[in-house]
Amino acid sequence: MANLTSPDGIVLLAKKPGLTSFSSLHSVKKALNTTKVGHTGTLDSFAQGLLVVCTGRLTKLAGNITEFNKSYEAVIKFGEETDTLEYTGNVIRTSPLPSEETLKSSIEKFTGNILQAPPAFSAVHVNGKRASELAREGKSVELPPRPITVFDAELTDTRLNEKGLVEYCKINFTVSKGTYIRCLARDIAKEAGSSGHLVGLFRTRVGNFDIMDAAGAGELGEFSIDSAIRAASEALSENTNESSNITRATYPDDTKLKEEIKEKLRNIDRDTATLCGFGSITLKDEQSEKDYCNGKPLRSALFTTNLHELAPSACYAVFSKNEVFRGLIEKESGGLIRHRFVIN
Repeated sequence: MANLTSPDGIVLLAKKPGLTSFSSLHSVKKALNTTKVGHTGTLDSFAQGLLVVCTGRLTKLAGNITEFNKSYEAVIKFGEETDTLEYTGNVIRTSPLPSEETLKSSIEKFTGNILQAPPAFSAVHVNGKRASELAREGKSVELPPRPITVFDAELTDTRLNEKGLVEYCKINFTVSKGTYIRCLARDIAKEAGSSGHLVGLFRTRVGNFDIMDAAGAGELGEFSIDSAIRAASEALSENTNESSNITRATYPDDTKLKEEIKEKLRNIDRDTATLCGFGSITLKDEQSEKDYCNGKPLRSALFTTNLHELAPSACYAVFSKNEVFRGLIEKESGGLIRHRFVIN
């Protein structure tokens, strides 16, 4: 149930392609009359799909939700690699197209626990500057590989040329935090003896949050190989320089979207805490609530649950006896229990 008297909450937003994640928050700010908003994971400008947006005092939650696994649908074009690893970049490599059999074998090799080198055009910092800034300055950027997990990679569609080779494919991925789908496209294509880049990307889930529950989801339309190719072609035909709609687009003054945002704003109740991947714990009484909110040491006497019984390496949403969300606590792997944050 939305709480329209307060901007504190979580709202799911369907980002349109051609918008930065930052500009996509414009309608949330206007709908809730607040400037205090934060999304829980950037989507590239060319991409579309789910943004989990925290508002008001609950922006403190944003850093915790970024830990979630995410699901995507990706359309890959083979035969060409671009410097940005998506369609707005410059072609830096061309290669033969792969066969379906070779592609399927390659996809299998990029599931499970793997090491992935982040793209040069990324927000990863190198000596205090974003790698993307250095790349745009023409400087060589080599980023060390990082461990990621690809939980699932399912080939759902292909488009073949007259020789039966794969020109485009659509793959559904479920991946861990920090995974770059652009790099999976690059690496899968390379393993298949080809080159590749993304022409479309659609984020469908963040943890337990689903795009179907997002404000504006009905405006996105079908995502397929054909729709991704069409959208990329239209975007590039308008303008391919840095001032194009790929980077400067903003949401229109959409009254319908704003009303949907208000309706879908979630308070943090126990059900939403579960969606966030948190357990729940309850403070005993008003004095316990005051002690917790004042940052006093955590001990079992404050709660209705023995803290020693909590699962390790887990976060718990803290509620007052009147079911008011008060913050997060964490039990670390070694058993130490600490405050993540407090909402007064």
